[in-house]
Amino acid sequence: MSTTFCTANPSIDHGAKIAGKTRTDFMLDAACEKAEELLLDRTLFVVDTERFERFQQLLDAPVNRDAFDRLMSRKAPWD
Repeated sequence: MSTTFCTANPSIDHGAKIAGKTRTDFMLDAACEKAEELLLDRTLFVVDTERFERFQQLLDAPVNRDAFDRLMSRKAPWD
């Protein structure tokens, strides 16, 4: 893991200015976007046998159409 010292980096201030945000808000947004990206890109989940079997049951269960329609009508957190 690398650490970058960027308080004097003019691109941060320039980016914040273009976005119409303070440096703090700009950096918080960037940090949140990176965290979401990392979490959404996870492809390996390790679970015990009981949880995996429950997961398989949920996948095999019939779709509750109303719940599915409500879910699909919500805005995705990454949009």
